[in-house]
Amino acid sequence: MDGTTTDSIAPTDGDTRESGRIDVLDIARIMHAIPHRYPFLLIDRMVDVVRNESAIGVKNVSINEHFFAGHFPNHPVMPGVLIIEAMAQTSAVLVVETLGPAAAGKLVYFMTIENAKFRRPVLPGDQLRIHVVKDRQRGNVWKFSAIARVEGVAVAEASYAAMILDRAEPPSGAGT
Repeated sequence: MDGTTTDSIAPTDGDTRESGRIDVLDIARIMHAIPHRYPFLLIDRMVDVVRNESAIGVKNVSINEHFFAGHFPNHPVMPGVLIIEAMAQTSAVLVVETLGPAAAGKLVYFMTIENAKFRRPVLPGDQLRIHVVKDRQRGNVWKFSAIARVEGVAVAEASYAAMILDRAEPPSGAGT
């Protein structure tokens, strides 16, 4: 030892805070960052996260997904709107990782979706890799571009803006 102090627990997920790069975020860290839960949590892990810049969300598409029961029977296809939602969730985790622990659990709301294109269907057994890049940020409004790929081939893309806000408190008397 050289006598310098270090954290008592070394990061195990490839988190190098000095560079802003994180190799892998597991599902527990994703669930800490955003409030989404089954059946609407649409990313399983994140890789190649560069705070304040970019990230890749990973969704392992299984035939057991709830939406395949009706979209479409006998020809299961992941709905395009859910691919866009997976893009948003990837971006939301990037925002939280950029802003730090105080942002965990905040809500990120869509403001705009532009230039959405769907290139080919996403099917059970596919691994969707959602590449998001922060275009800009002003205050609590963030703008992103994203491309979703399966085996390196683009299947969907979009540009969108989102706003990060605190969760609203339930109205008094709610739940009684």
